[in-house]
Formats: sequence, C-alpha cells, structure tokens
Amino acid sequence: MRTGILVGLVTAPVIAVLIWPWSPWAALAVVMASHALVLYPTLRPNAQWLGPVATHFDTRTREVWLTIDDGPTDDTSAVLDALDTRGARATFFVKGALAANDPQAIREIVGRGHAVANHSYSHPSGSFWCLPPRAIHREIEECNRTIRDITGADSRLFRAPVGMKNPFVHPALGGMTLVGWSARAFDSTTSDPETVLRRLLPDVEPGAILLLHQGRPRSVEIISRVVDEIHQSGYTFVVPEPARLKTNR
Repeated sequence: MRTGILVGLVTAPVIAVLIWPWSPWAALAVVMASHALVLYPTLRPNAQWLGPVATHFDTRTREVWLTIDDGPTDDTSAVLDALDTRGARATFFVKGALAANDPQAIREIVGRGHAVANHSYSHPSGSFWCLPPRAIHREIEECNRTIRDITGADSRLFRAPVGMKNPFVHPALGGMTLVGWSARAFDSTTSDPETVLRRLLPDVEPGAILLLHQGRPRSVEIISRVVDEIHQSGYTFVVPEPARLKTNR
C-alpha cells in the first residue's frame, strides 16, 4: 500500500493540472485526497499504510511486554529496582543522545536483564514526522551506533518519537522492526497513577505492548503501580523475540 500512496502523491498534481480547465474543484480534491492518504498513516501511530508496525506479540499465555520510552534519565536505577523487585522485565526505548551521555545507565539496564532499543538520537518529537530521508536515517543510525558502541550489539527495534512516521522511515530501518503499542496511558501528560491505570488497564490483554515513560514526575511510582496491578490479574512481563511481534489484529 505504501507504494500506491507514494505513486498517488506524485501523480496527483499531474492529474490536477489536466482536469483543472474543466473542474478546478475536482483538481483540488485530487490533490487533497493524495495528501490525506499520506498524512493519516503519518500522524496515526499504529497505522499500517506506510509499512508494518508491531502492535502486539504472539503468546498463548497471559504475557505482556512493558516498553519504557525516553531514557536513560536520572530515575533509571530506581525504575530498574522497582522492576527487579517485582520480577518484571522490560525494554527501554532510549534516546541516543542521552545514552551517549550516560553509557553506564545503558550497561546497567542490560546487565540487570532488560533490553535496550532505538528511540532516535535526538528525539525531535515535533518534527520527526516531517523530516527528509537523510535526517530520518541519521536519527536512526546515530542512535544505533551509540547503542552498539555501549552494548556491543545492534538494536533490532525502533520506535518513532511520539509514534509518528513518514514514508521515509521504513526504508531507513534496514531490517529493524517498527514498534508501536496496544496500550498506552499518555503518562507524559499526567503524573497521577490512578489516571494512568484507568487509561491503560482496559487495553491489557495477552500479547499487549504497553507504553510508559521514564524521567517524568512520579514515573517510578506509576511504573510500579502498573506492574503491581497487572501482576494481580495473573500476567507476567516478558521481552518477546522480534519474530513474535505482529501487526494489527
């Protein structure tokens, strides 16, 4: 579908020019429709139109995957303590620039049995969705290089800042998997654990990918509460192999 959308984006202006003399409104409609076909999957995080986005993983048991964005931050050790106390594993989608400034935090994450993945180098949350191809590639590759230099291994997973991606993201992945989520709490907009739980818990199911953040007020408390509540429902927290990741049901 991605190829069809891009072809439509290129050919729409030509079609509009051809039909303009007979119907200017129809010409404008063609151009607007072609742009809408690009903007919708760009601005809607889990949309699959531009390429696959993992939103859950295969499991036959009550397992979920906790992903934590935006680190490493000053609370990384405290988050790890909270997870270790509860026997929960997680994947930290890190910013490359922060990782470069605190490589020990990355080593601690890995050393304590958790995983590290790519969340871009500088996390340009307001502009990533409209960056050109070279800038997209640079954001992904510089974060990968930072992770590789610290851990000795490449990241196989990428999550776009704010989950938004444009047509240039998938070609820049180089075999990596683009990861979305199936349950989020918008915990970047609230520090109230009860609000987070109310938003997140209804979407928890076997194979769900949970999205939380670190480095915000009460992040450690929020992560702890989420893990406790979900544990009480009989779930375990795992880090699935990339082969188990799936797109929308």
